[in-house]
Amino acid sequence: MANEIKENPKTEELFLPFSKGNLEGELGKDFMDVLKMVAPGTSLRVALDDFLNAKMGALIVVDNGNLGDIVEGGFRVDTKFSAQKLVELAKMDGAIILSKDVKEILNANTLLYPSITIPTKETGTRHKAAERTSKQTKTIVIAVSERKNKISLYYGDASYQLQRSSEVLRRASETLQILEKQRDIFDELLSNLNSLELRRHATINDVCIVLQRVEIMKRVSEVVQRYLIELGQEGVIVKMRLKELMSGLSKEEELILKDYFGSNHSSSLEILERMDFDFLLEPMNISRLLFEEIHDKNISPKGIRLLGRTNLLERYVDLLIGNFENLSEIIGASNEELLEVLESEAMLSFFREEIYNLKEKINLGKGL
Repeated sequence: MANEIKENPKTEELFLPFSKGNLEGELGKDFMDVLKMVAPGTSLRVALDDFLNAKMGALIVVDNGNLGDIVEGGFRVDTKFSAQKLVELAKMDGAIILSKDVKEILNANTLLYPSITIPTKETGTRHKAAERTSKQTKTIVIAVSERKNKISLYYGDASYQLQRSSEVLRRASETLQILEKQRDIFDELLSNLNSLELRRHATINDVCIVLQRVEIMKRVSEVVQRYLIELGQEGVIVKMRLKELMSGLSKEEELILKDYFGSNHSSSLEILERMDFDFLLEPMNISRLLFEEIHDKNISPKGIRLLGRTNLLERYVDLLIGNFENLSEIIGASNEELLEVLESEAMLSFFREEIYNLKEKINLGKGL
């Protein structure tokens, strides 16, 4: 199934950031907050979209107190921010300076003189000034190109080209489709693992491919979350669907890890989350790092996850797990052995009935 992902060009493009690290890690958490400032529905984004629609250019700088001598000329405005005012002021040459909280327009028609020794990948005068100013002052700078009809966002050493909402929504929808497919695969794999655990035939590989699918979905989810930041108020439906698809996933992963690693489950989760995406695509890598065993070796869980799906009281579940080494021993135990733990014939009968019902549900493919 890992090959399905590798062979899908669209999927590979979506996952490209993960071969180098998390996108938030590349741009920084602060940059994600900057994206929220220009998300659809905000006054600033309304103005930026107006620039594109009118094929206007603009240079906007947020004053974080570090602009110092690099700003020169222009005139003081000191007016409450509005998209209409910003568009009107952008008709003049020069940069517009906004307050740190972006609630006021401070200056207009100003010139920027950042150090020309600061390296820049940009070619146009406006974009060179924007990138150098951002790097020198560690502030937010937005450059709108009338010729290329694009919005470039700079913050410190990071830069990002904003996409139109329709394009971001399209990409988010495509990613959700991939996530839906991954959820179907996960549900099928989990159902298979449930059956194998109860029949005492589960192997390390069976466990690893379920954990692999969870981590793949978590990474796809991060891509959608990035799109949601860019979509702002326009991403409500995408957000609802994402929540549905990811429902219960992290809890399921936690229970699986507790079943096989006990008190070390947190460390195992950290190992999984630190895995490079390309490395994660091979289940044998997971078995080697987590279990340090061959992938086809038989293994049995403690029983935390499946016994927790029964109507047994938590006290009895804890007693069973505490008195037997694993789920295989619990299911295979004699009535005499179980009576020592469950204390009564009635409780023993109830336990047998619950295990039978659990097997029936799994065999019929019903969700647990």
